[in-house]
Amino acid sequence: MTLLHNPVIRGFAPDPSMVRVGDWYYVATSSFEWFPTIPLHRSRDLAQWEYAGHVEGAVPGDSLAGVPDSGGIWAPSLSWDGERFWVVYSIVRSVGTPYFDTDTYVSTATEGVGEWTAPRRIASHGFDPALFHDGGRLWLLNLQNDHRPGGRRFAGIVLTELDRETLTPVGDTHLLLQHERLVEGPKLVQRGGWYHLVLAEGGTGFEHGVLVARSREITGPYELDSRPLLTSRDDPSLPLQKAGHGELVQLPDGSWILSHLTARPLNTPDGPRCPLGRETAIQAVTWTPEGWPRLRHGGPHPSTEVDVPTRPDSAPGVAVPTRPQPRPPEQPALADATLGWPWSTLRAAPDASWADTSVRPGWIRLRGRQGPESWWAHSLLAQRITEHRAEAEVTVEARPATFTQVAGLVLWYNTESYLALDLTWAEPEGEEQRGQQWQGGGGRTVLSLVERDEGSTRQVALVDVQAESAFTLGVTVVDGAARFWLLDQHGERRFVGPELDFTRLSDDHGSKLRFTGAMAAIHAVDLVDAAFTADFTRFRLICW
Repeated sequence: MTLLHNPVIRGFAPDPSMVRVGDWYYVATSSFEWFPTIPLHRSRDLAQWEYAGHVEGAVPGDSLAGVPDSGGIWAPSLSWDGERFWVVYSIVRSVGTPYFDTDTYVSTATEGVGEWTAPRRIASHGFDPALFHDGGRLWLLNLQNDHRPGGRRFAGIVLTELDRETLTPVGDTHLLLQHERLVEGPKLVQRGGWYHLVLAEGGTGFEHGVLVARSREITGPYELDSRPLLTSRDDPSLPLQKAGHGELVQLPDGSWILSHLTARPLNTPDGPRCPLGRETAIQAVTWTPEGWPRLRHGGPHPSTEVDVPTRPDSAPGVAVPTRPQPRPPEQPALADATLGWPWSTLRAAPDASWADTSVRPGWIRLRGRQGPESWWAHSLLAQRITEHRAEAEVTVEARPATFTQVAGLVLWYNTESYLALDLTWAEPEGEEQRGQQWQGGGGRTVLSLVERDEGSTRQVALVDVQAESAFTLGVTVVDGAARFWLLDQHGERRFVGPELDFTRLSDDHGSKLRFTGAMAAIHAVDLVDAAFTADFTRFRLICW
């Protein structure tokens, strides 16, 4: 057997959809407002996963400009029809409204790491679509959304047959199931003459779970299992919380697993928070004599360690370390001219007009654009934080000449929650803050530590620095506390400001819907003419 340690894909990797094709397992996850769109990971043994590309072109026009925080691509569903990979997903353009304003698309590929076809739009009943291939027929599952006053926004699961070539509806749409609790994320699997409908239940937070219903006919009626297949909502002490949004997959030896999302909370005075976001996990599944799925280890609670069958060509007794190894500090992240994974960008892919690696070997030049609260054109490059202890640092060289020019290191959740240590301009010491001093060349170069938290922004600290220097900025995160620092001329760390609350960068803080995860990022801003540039090198992010 092979021992896997959950989560198997760590950090922001929510809503996993898994498929097995030959010797490979593939997982697609939600990307929301981030590029690359729909990240794909693959594994041969279910324990060790690698990035395998993404669904390039998933967004028509390659832009999510104007899409709100936690909008964009929700819950892609990956499937295989014996010849092609299919992915279906919704682009959600309204968050926190009854409408969601979803556009649903389908794309296909002949290889999991190959080129995907241009997305084709199909009917949009609601978010969380999935495709089911059944004897040459193609079926679309959806959450049904009722936006009307007094309506149920999660009004049941519906099923529509699609023409395989035109992707247009064939016949009527069927209501499969309604439930007093919120259900979404439908997936279908066939076993033993039954159609099993796997459902995400209770939302995406600490009440999350997986329910299963079944029917002899694909169009129903569906009978609900008497108990959840998976949940952690009844035991807050479990290390894996928010367990839900699952998908059943059969292994080559005939056994079964459940892929699902989960999160690892930190306890705070304000309750548990999960700044790493929702992650991907796997559980072993068995079946009762009556034909219902159950977690193999018993009960509905997720396990951190799971034995799965070892591949025939693997050495016996292979095990994954119980704690993942940190990313090595010498990784030349900024030397990658493609700016590909593990980098992510907001609402559009990076391009040389604002992220240029050709100017200085080993450096990246960011051209400042709109501010960090923009939904349109923020020059930011980010990487996922994957453990509760992490350290990021980068060397930056820039010459800000006005307070409208900013460049630095950011701990990022979204436009309303971030911590930033920025190189910028300020008035001469002791002078009132009253706008740009356009005449006389006055002012000073400073490092400004800023905390943004849902509607309010405060400057935590301000430190004078020499304008002619390159600066190495860093931040250390330990179990929910973030401390920013600057390397002085002797190579010693000089702390900037006090410890800050890293756990606010999570789904569980604030009054609005949040679905992503914390990132370490570099960024640049120029609010006047987008001409200011900043050069960055030696970025490293270690998580342990």
